[in-house]
Amino acid sequence: MPDVLPSFLKQGERSRLFPVLSTTSKEGRTTSIVLACLEKIDEFSVALLGALNVRVGKRSKIQTFTEIVFSSEKSPSPDRPDGLIVVKSGSTEWRALVEAKVGTTKLSSEQIERYRQIAREHDIDCVITISNQFATSPTKHPLHEVRKSRSRVPVYHWSWMHILTTADLLINNDAVSDSDQNLLLNELRRFLSHESAGVRGFERMPPEWTDLNKLISSGGKIPVKSTDAETVIEAWHQETRDLSLILSRLTETAIHEKLSRKHKNSPTLRQQDELTQIREHHCLSVTFEIAGAAAPIDVVADLNRRCVDVGMSLRAPDDRKSSRARLSWLLRQIRTEKEDELFVRLKWPGRSEDTQFAVTDLRADPMIIDVGKERLQVVAFHLFQSRRLGPRFVQQQNFITDLEAIVPEFYANVGSNLLAWKPRAPRIKSERDKAEDVEVEAIAKQSNELRTDG
Repeated sequence: MPDVLPSFLKQGERSRLFPVLSTTSKEGRTTSIVLACLEKIDEFSVALLGALNVRVGKRSKIQTFTEIVFSSEKSPSPDRPDGLIVVKSGSTEWRALVEAKVGTTKLSSEQIERYRQIAREHDIDCVITISNQFATSPTKHPLHEVRKSRSRVPVYHWSWMHILTTADLLINNDAVSDSDQNLLLNELRRFLSHESAGVRGFERMPPEWTDLNKLISSGGKIPVKSTDAETVIEAWHQETRDLSLILSRLTETAIHEKLSRKHKNSPTLRQQDELTQIREHHCLSVTFEIAGAAAPIDVVADLNRRCVDVGMSLRAPDDRKSSRARLSWLLRQIRTEKEDELFVRLKWPGRSEDTQFAVTDLRADPMIIDVGKERLQVVAFHLFQSRRLGPRFVQQQNFITDLEAIVPEFYANVGSNLLAWKPRAPRIKSERDKAEDVEVEAIAKQSNELRTDG
């Protein structure tokens, strides 16, 4: 029995797990398989669509299609979306057009705007793009022109690596309850991780990265309106998103970039602030939030020093009186044998300047932290690994390769062993260890005794 198409379609194929397509049609094949799995695997659809603020309940019905033609089309359109998602929940229906690119093929903002027009004409709620480009979140599109568009049709984005990571996390956390669906999701993971699917991580910075480094190393100043810097920042955002997905797969937990509320709400403002940062301080930075870790991970790429710093900040324990005792608490938690690149930046109260020492020097002589700070107590530590990359820093591909090695290495060897300090739970005092010791009569008696003694 043939599939019944929605009334607004005159042509279309239900997405297939085993699409009969030309071997050259990677986009069509990969899109069909992913959409079919979205339709068939409950937890997978909840995870992907939920990130778009689409509620998928137990009674929701999902249908996905490829090779669609709308009933109202009078003549074939040169722009044919790769897919369509329909979610029916009770009397409501949510629809999304899907446009996918694989391999090195990039999305086109002009084509996306045409799809927005098609969506508006056919009562479609949004457009979803899929490619090897990365977005900070599915609701923040990677293309600047798409974000700035005045169109009222929202455009969301899934990177292929985001889809692969979502599947990987669901499987590794035993989150798919149905065994058949779990088997299907594992096959999707296996397919997406094969080179034939065309799924890639972020592999290299743009040529502007090398140009910008040369400008800085020669003492030049980055212009206020620098297209090179804007391009580099956009690439940095793609890389940090990919890095968060790598960390997610390594730890088997969802790891996200930590953004301020204003940067979450306004990618443009984030871009402006980061442009100021790279112009004035010649560095790029990102913070990753890891559930259960002692602190977020801070990553800084310093263009002046051609160095990558990866670290975590911890509050010093209040129950230790001296700075050396507080430092000892931190050093006991550093269990790696590779300490040559580790440093500690110590935060002091008030306006007292920070101090910094190599971990190897602190182990050899902890007393050095008191020099010039004899009457102060350290309030916080920033423990970080600093690695100089030299010429590799300015190279488009080697910079990414080294960054994606350094950050997981720090967390595996150092960060995952750290524990945040917490005050001890309050204890019952020996002189008040029974309920009757704190009744009204007992408190009144104690007050009278204190008055008499006084």
